[in-house]
Amino acid sequence: MTEDLNKLVQKELQLLEDARQVLAYSFAKCSKIGIKTDYTPEELESFESLCSRFARLSDIMTQKIFRLLAEIALEQPGTVRDRINRAEKWNLIETAEDFVAIRIVRNDIAHEYLPEAIRDIFKKVMELTPTLLKSVSLTTDYCSKL
Repeated sequence: MTEDLNKLVQKELQLLEDARQVLAYSFAKCSKIGIKTDYTPEELESFESLCSRFARLSDIMTQKIFRLLAEIALEQPGTVRDRINRAEKWNLIETAEDFVAIRIVRNDIAHEYLPEAIRDIFKKVMELTPTLLKSVSLTTDYCSKL
C-alpha cells in the first residue's frame, strides 16, 4: 500500500474510531434508561442521539470504509449490498444479514417521523448496536493487517 493510501486508511479509521466511541457512550447511557412506552424529554434526546450516532457509524462503515477497502483490493465498490457481502467475505462483519438489518434501521431512522414507529426504532437500535460496534473491531483488526 502506498504511503498516501496508508494515510487515507488511517484517517478513515480514526473517523471510524471517533464515531464508535460516541455511539458506545450513547448506547451505555440508553441502556440505563431502557426501552419503555413513554420517555422524558431528556430521555428522548438521549435516544435520538443514539439513533443519529448509529446511523452515522453505519454510513461510515458502508460508504467510506467498505468502499475504500474495495478500492485498495482493486475491486469495484458496487452497490451497498455488494459492499456488505464483500465485508462478510473478508470477515469485517459477522453476517451480511445482520448488516442489512443495520442498513434498514439506518434508513428507517432517516425517514420515519411517527412517534410510535420511532419507539420501535429505538428498540431495534438497542438490539443492533452491539453488532455494529463489533464490526468496527473486526474491521480495525483487518485493516491493521494490510
